[in-house]
Amino acid sequence: MEIHQLEMLRELGALGSVKAVAETLLVTPSAVSQQLAALQKSVEVPLTRKEGRNLVLTEAGQVLADAGAAVVSAMADAKTAIGAYHGSPVAPVTLSGFHSAGQALFAPLARQLAGPGQPRILLSDEDVAQQDFPALTARYDLVLAHRMDHSPRWPEERVAVIPLAHEPLDVVLPAGHRLAGQPAVTADDVVGEPWVTSRTGYSPADVLSAVAAVSSRELNIVHRINDYSTVAALVATGSVVGLLPRYTARPVLNPGIVLRPLEGISTRRRIDILARPENLKRRSVMMVCEALQTIMTDLVAS
Repeated sequence: MEIHQLEMLRELGALGSVKAVAETLLVTPSAVSQQLAALQKSVEVPLTRKEGRNLVLTEAGQVLADAGAAVVSAMADAKTAIGAYHGSPVAPVTLSGFHSAGQALFAPLARQLAGPGQPRILLSDEDVAQQDFPALTARYDLVLAHRMDHSPRWPEERVAVIPLAHEPLDVVLPAGHRLAGQPAVTADDVVGEPWVTSRTGYSPADVLSAVAAVSSRELNIVHRINDYSTVAALVATGSVVGLLPRYTARPVLNPGIVLRPLEGISTRRRIDILARPENLKRRSVMMVCEALQTIMTDLVAS
């Protein structure tokens, strides 16, 4: 039993002939007859009967036609509702961000979308390993994700990808460190330092593994911490060096530390918005994407 079959039954009750139904619905009389026959097979009682040259509904047919009219009306309401939801600029949008993205972007985003007629954003932080970001699109409308240049690409057959930034990770040194006065450092300069880095599977750990490989030396990793504000505070004590993203770590920087580019190694990570393709058809979701792009552009330029 399908919606268009119920619609044909309703029209038959109103118009009294297959030909009239076909003309109204812009189909052939044969198509109407076939669909009514298919509908008849799905129920155990006769739905129509001949009355002269006309085909009219039985009592059971009229009951089903009335019920079908309610179904057709409900479907129309549902289509209207989903259309309004898709087109609404104020529909809620769920957004997940990894920690440094949240520190840098969430507050500016909340300020930018605080006025009337703006989407209602629902923010969460999800600091997962790179390969786990795509799965978060099942739980959130938008997911802020990062991956290193050499990491596997996002599965674009399953998720849509909107690029936000191509961000280097820099070496973070205590302000009084012997290398702090240099404009840049190399792997050989810093490989022997005591390090604070992230857990395995995250960008800083990937870069530090490259430092060890280029220098062919063992690393002295003292701390494994994913929170960049804690990393910055530890480096400021003068006991360790670390790695911080150039743009998104700005909220945690302080006078006790300096950032220096790491030469000779690819340290860039891609920050992208991931989403289920159907979510990007919603106006409110696209408004949030555009706001994130503007905020990130300003952050990179500052």
